[in-house]
This record gives sequence, C-alpha cells and structure tokens, in this order.
Amino acid sequence: MTDHETGTRDEWLVAREQLLAREKEHTRLGDEIAQQRRELPWVRVEKEYRFDTDDGEKGLVDLFDGRSQLLVYHFMFGPTYEAGCPTCSSMADAVDGVLPHLHARDVTFVFVSQAPLEKLQAYKRRMGWSFPWVSTARTDFNFDLGFSSSEEQTREAIAPMLEGGMPPIVAHNAGSTGTDIVGYLTQLFGFSSFVLDDGTLYHTYSTTGRGIEFLMGYYPILDRAPKGRDEGEDWQVWIRRHDEYRSE
Repeated sequence: MTDHETGTRDEWLVAREQLLAREKEHTRLGDEIAQQRRELPWVRVEKEYRFDTDDGEKGLVDLFDGRSQLLVYHFMFGPTYEAGCPTCSSMADAVDGVLPHLHARDVTFVFVSQAPLEKLQAYKRRMGWSFPWVSTARTDFNFDLGFSSSEEQTREAIAPMLEGGMPPIVAHNAGSTGTDIVGYLTQLFGFSSFVLDDGTLYHTYSTTGRGIEFLMGYYPILDRAPKGRDEGEDWQVWIRRHDEYRSE
C-alpha cells in the first residue's frame, strides 16, 4: 500500500487545475527573466583570444562561423584530466541534435575546455559527438571569464571547504576524470554568450551553478516523473557517461 496521498479522479482534477495555474505563472515569470537576460548591458571584448580547433588556430570572431551570435559551454576538462567531467558529458549528449535549429536562428554553439586539443578530440570520438569543441590551453579566455584557475588559486579558494567536507559529487567526479580534487576544481562549468554587432564583438551573458540546468534535459523530464529527481543527499552522484551505465 502506498504512503502517498491518493484520491478520486475528481479530486485529482481540482488539484491539477490549481497546479496548472502555478505552472502558467512559472512560465510567464520565465519569459520575463529571459527578456531581462537579453537586456543586460553588453561588454566589448577588447582582448584577442586564439583557440586550437580541428581546423587550426582561430580567433574568437572566427568561432562564430559566419553567424552573429555565439554560445559557449565551458566544459570541465582540465589539463590534468584524463577524461571529461561526467556531468558535463551528460549535458553534451543532447547538443548535436539541436545544432541545425540553432544555426537556423543565426546562432553558433561551441564547447571550450582547457585540455589540449588532442585529448578533446579523443574523448569526442569516444562519446560519438560532432559539435565544435575547441581548446583554450594557449589562451586566457577561460581564466578571464572566471571558469578556470591555477592549482595554487584553487587550493587556496577551496581550503575552507576541504576542512568542512566536500559534497560527494566532487570526489566522485574528480576520480572519474582521473585527477585529484584540486586538479578537478581548477575548472568550472558554465555558459557564456557573445554577439557580433556591426563588426564589434561583445560578451552578453554568463552563468554557472543551477543556471546551467537548461542544458540538463533529463532533469525537467525527471521532474515530471512520479519520484522526481530522487537524488537525496547524493546529488548528481548517479550521473555517468552514457557508455558507462551498463557497467554499473
């Protein structure tokens, strides 16, 4: 016998109508936030960044690939990693299918990481991805935007957290990427947007933390399942690379 509240179909319909009003309110609020996001002031990018790509060295403007808008995912794959972050990998799985639709709206989407290009290419082949993925190993791009730090900076920043105890996901992902906690946390996942307007390049938006959940397509699906995300204290520890679930 279930411990969950049960009821008649009529009782369910009443409760569902009440929830629907909240869902519509949430949708309208999301529209307002999206508009506010677009209204952020743009910051001109003065620095010249050079990236290692499959087609040789390119500048930031070149990554637009002839379009006026560029979206960047900062994928956690640092120089000391042997494999990409499994959580970032779970987000990347859904990207290839949406690229044609983004391109149709004048948008280019690329991934960037600090690891050398050769490591990114090998991992990309393993995962079966085809989206553009470039290395920032020889540029300050990730550092300037706050998504990479040196081991010394990282060790100093996380010292209080190490004493208090890290969330289980940190040690899990560090081990899964073949590095230690400090090496793992030299990288931060995130998302940034850029625009080319009349030949001038601007940075328009960045986010991290739960601001990235829009790329985690499985979460909104799980939110509609009877048990929800069902993570408890082991937040995201269940997430694996798509070719590793069968080995559990």
